[in-house]
Amino acid sequence: MSEEQSKRRWWVLFAPLIVFALLLVFLLKGLGSDPTKLESVLIDKSVPEFNAVDLFNNDKVYSQEVLKDGPMLMNVWATWCPTCRAEHAFLNELAAQGIPIVGLNYKDDSRAKAIGWLNTLGDPYTVNLFDPEGEVAFEFGVYGAPETYFIDAEGKIRYRHVGDVNARNWQNKLKGIYSQLQQEAQQ
Repeated sequence: MSEEQSKRRWWVLFAPLIVFALLLVFLLKGLGSDPTKLESVLIDKSVPEFNAVDLFNNDKVYSQEVLKDGPMLMNVWATWCPTCRAEHAFLNELAAQGIPIVGLNYKDDSRAKAIGWLNTLGDPYTVNLFDPEGEVAFEFGVYGAPETYFIDAEGKIRYRHVGDVNARNWQNKLKGIYSQLQQEAQQ
């Protein structure tokens, strides 16, 4: 057997092992990542400019100014989203505690359906923005619903939470972020 054939045989035997090892490293790296952590280029930047109509009143239009009286949360929700339904009761609890939440109704095909949802489940939102085409959500970099943005008193996005807001993650992390924004606003 020539030296060339020996090298070729070595590559044929070990190439699959090398590919497998690289694939294994790639997959193991993914196991340690947090699937709810999606980076946002808007962190510590002012909320993007937008115009959105009020969910209840088509004649009322809001701009980014509605998000500059924080600290507050902006919650992206939709009636077609089962996770949004799961988090809704907890958002009502937060609103009852005096935490202002602006709602962004995202890509719902029916304004009446969204209003019916709020009438049935309660309305935790100080303002309800209607975004049937997802144009406002696009400006925020929304991947889907639910997502919640923490906005400081200057109208800057300080944190983005992907997934539902619930009692556990509120106590473990999100409450601390909101409390920090409140402290900064008082200084």
